[in-house]
Amino acid sequence: MRRIDRARVAASCVLALTYLAPADLVHAQAEGSESAALALPAALDRALASHPGLVVVHHRIAEREGEREQAALLPNPQLDLTVEDFAGGGDFEGVVAAETTLGISWVLEGRARRARVGAAEAGSALASAEGEIRRLEVAADTAEHFLESLAAQERLARAEAAIALAERAVEAVRRRVRAGQAPKAELARAEAELATEQLERDDVTHELVTAYHRLASQWGATEPDFARVEGDLLTLPTVTSYDVLVAGLEENPQLARYASEERLARANLSLAEVRRWPALRPRVGVRRHEASDDYAIVAGVSVPIPILNRGQGKIAGSRASIARSRAEADAARVRLRTTLFALYEELEHYFHRAETLREKVVPRLAEALDGTRRGYERGRYGYFELRSVQADLLRAENELLEASAGVHRLAVSLERLTGEKVTR
Repeated sequence: MRRIDRARVAASCVLALTYLAPADLVHAQAEGSESAALALPAALDRALASHPGLVVVHHRIAEREGEREQAALLPNPQLDLTVEDFAGGGDFEGVVAAETTLGISWVLEGRARRARVGAAEAGSALASAEGEIRRLEVAADTAEHFLESLAAQERLARAEAAIALAERAVEAVRRRVRAGQAPKAELARAEAELATEQLERDDVTHELVTAYHRLASQWGATEPDFARVEGDLLTLPTVTSYDVLVAGLEENPQLARYASEERLARANLSLAEVRRWPALRPRVGVRRHEASDDYAIVAGVSVPIPILNRGQGKIAGSRASIARSRAEADAARVRLRTTLFALYEELEHYFHRAETLREKVVPRLAEALDGTRRGYERGRYGYFELRSVQADLLRAENELLEASAGVHRLAVSLERLTGEKVTR
């Protein structure tokens, strides 16, 4: 598996959404400053450095590394002391005829040790692969929370603009009412609509505060230490072609994880096969004969008799794990390909919708509102026409905002899916 290092995980979403941050923005503001503006790269750096869930990942990887280190250790030798032919009768009374043997024995592991180390290394690699997937998820989640915050900021700005339009309409109606050119009912309706827009601003303000807290929670904070996030949702990215994304789908982190699982299962199979044959235990030592005051070398070997195959269950289980990993990888490929197609189709839809609203709908409605407002002030149009065009413009601007935010969110989803940069 190609290892996904920390920098690549961070870049996965940073590169996709770099356009959200102005080039002249200082990404890392002084922490604790209430006036600090937060850019996406800084948010990603903080999340990858301090996300609570990644602490667990770090400990899990360290645990597997410890198991790998333990598996590589050689077994300790064994010291044996044997005293024979003493404290008996006749010639064997006392220790006159005693024989004392001091020996040392050890286990010859050979292939068994290599297989054990291989299994531990495969387990460590799997933990690392799972950790990189989790880091990629944290980066993608952080990018999504950042987009939610940025979209809420834009909605608040739209709400403020809607209030300004409503206030301007109230003043225009009030002037006509004073001049006797419009009934008081029109003023009451305009004032009610102004109050409605103010309530909408209150709702969006609540959503913005919640979005800020969710973003801050990505690095373990319970309160945001930034005043706003920086970016431009209306600047749309250029996305890599669908064929290129399909071709690179094999690099998906989930598929890499299945590959690591299969390697672990193969390592466990090798270990189980080796353990069918018991390890030899040679020994060597020195023996003292008390009767003749002589010394002699002794040597031997213990050979366990494998009457029963006690590893057949492990072997069968490991082979089943290999088959399961392959089947899961095949199922994941189909699922990922289908998800990729759906996401890309949705992205193109949102992209087309955002471009149409930006280029054709919003400018023309803005022009229509300007003309209708002048006509209303001159008595050519009634309040219904003014309010209708104004509502159409606000609705189109909100739809443009949501479509643009949808493009960015889908770009992040594609990067989460592929583990690669999808914009250029």
